Amino acid sequence: MTKDIADTGVAGAELSQFVERVERLEEEKKALSDDIRDVFAEMKGRGFDVKVVRQILKIRKQDHAERMEQEAILELYMSALNMK
Repeated sequence: MTKDIADTGVAGAELSQFVERVERLEEEKKALSDDIRDVFAEMKGRGFDVKVVRQILKIRKQDHAERMEQEAILELYMSALNMK
């Protein structure tokens, strides 16, 4: 590594390790993304509304207080638009 730094000013071996780690993680991310897509396709095939399931997943990630606040604001806006 000292030779790399002396020749190029960059620790080539260390940089290569970082790049390879990122490449492996990108591959894993793609595999997980494909798996998630397959699960949604399976849900759709079983008759579930995938859009609604995606909304549920989004809601489950939220903090309870944050969700309550957003629901209150949504209710207020819907009322203002005579949508109730």
